[in-house]
Amino acid sequence: MPTGSSGGAAVDEVPLIGHLTGFVDELRARGIVVGPSSLIDAAQAMEVLDLLDRRSLREGLAATLISDQMHRRVFDVVFDLWFPLGTGARTAVTALPRTPDGEIDIDEVREMAATMLADDEAAADGRLDALIALIVDQLGRYESTRGEAFSAYQALSQVNPQTLIAKIAAAMAGGDTDDGGLGDRPGTEPLYRRAARARAADLRAAIEAETQRRMAGAKGRERVADYAVPLLPEDINFLTAGASELAEIRRTIEPLARLLAAKLEIRRRRAHRGAVDVRQTLRASMSTGGVPIELSHRKPRPGRPELTIICDVSGSVAGFSQFTLRLVYALRQQFSKVRVFAFVDTVDEVTDYFDRGADDEDFGASMHRMITTAKISTRDGHSDYGNMLVGFVDEYGDSLTHRGALLILGDARTNYHDPRLGALRELTDRARHAYWLNPEARRNWGTGDSAATEYAEIIEMFECRNATQLGRAIADLLPV
Repeated sequence: MPTGSSGGAAVDEVPLIGHLTGFVDELRARGIVVGPSSLIDAAQAMEVLDLLDRRSLREGLAATLISDQMHRRVFDVVFDLWFPLGTGARTAVTALPRTPDGEIDIDEVREMAATMLADDEAAADGRLDALIALIVDQLGRYESTRGEAFSAYQALSQVNPQTLIAKIAAAMAGGDTDDGGLGDRPGTEPLYRRAARARAADLRAAIEAETQRRMAGAKGRERVADYAVPLLPEDINFLTAGASELAEIRRTIEPLARLLAAKLEIRRRRAHRGAVDVRQTLRASMSTGGVPIELSHRKPRPGRPELTIICDVSGSVAGFSQFTLRLVYALRQQFSKVRVFAFVDTVDEVTDYFDRGADDEDFGASMHRMITTAKISTRDGHSDYGNMLVGFVDEYGDSLTHRGALLILGDARTNYHDPRLGALRELTDRARHAYWLNPEARRNWGTGDSAATEYAEIIEMFECRNATQLGRAIADLLPV
């Protein structure tokens, strides 16, 4: 990356600006909002930062270009692709230790990694980076049908950073680096264990970053970016998210709820101006010869609507229902009453399970208690939307009023049971507003055992595969 001198600034300035602009365009393509003023701030920051100090450059650009720390992971991966340490293999004067028969000594490699991770000077003088480069080059290299390639999974499966925690902790405590971590052995203190876990995670991230750098140099950063750059948390698919991704999605709920609460309050204030008072308007127009110059409005009578939620909690759909319930409960102050009903094949009211818990841990416990104790599965344990709809009409139909809104959460997959369309039609007739949020892609509606297209003819159905779509639906659909 050109730094330029006072004499060469004019030569290097334009390529550097173009590179920064390309980097910002890539962030925008990934969903991170970067305004023109932020781009100008980043360019000004680069004027004073040491461009050879990647850590300072990374933090400087992050401070100016991203406003949501939940986007930091995506930013870091894109940064590594656009501002790499270099191209090609790093030069090294050492090689990985080998056994007498010439094979790489994995046990010795792990010992070296644990010792260097525990030594702050190893990171400062570049020895740790050199070791990581060797690990990727010699343990992660393989021949693909398109030539030489590198695999972070292949390298990590042999080094296995998780198994190094005890060794790192012992080395940090000043003891030996034998396996252990039990009893009175060095490094058993929680402080050392926490630090060792963090450094093992850093090793994993560093190996992944080095692998991406080598692959970007060999295949081009555009091709690597297609699979290496993760989705933003709010764009992760509810139905395919793993455990770590689900945790990221959960962290988006609270800020999303604050934003939506503000939007709903603004809509409520604007909508509650009051209807035109014809009598008062005509009376006031007498002063202008009967021409109603100014309209008079009746005194507004604001009220918070009621909300009834029916959610499918079977299988993978339970994750989508849980996130939606978290979001709605974070917004419950916007409604006069929130009633929650859950089902697998039988519907049951579960409002009381959630009224007590507000924070993340309590909400998760409430979900578990509800799924294990509520009467939501009394038949074969498979989703049966038809039986749920009929049961809701019979037992809870009167809970729907002209002041309330009905929100149904689920994928509409009936396991080939009767969808009971008449029962759904009766519910939509009773509620003032009725919407269905479906976590499946619209292209899959009506395929297999999905009755989504049939239900969509009766109730407005919306695709909600991620937090972005969910937030948009809640903001646009819920009454004020």
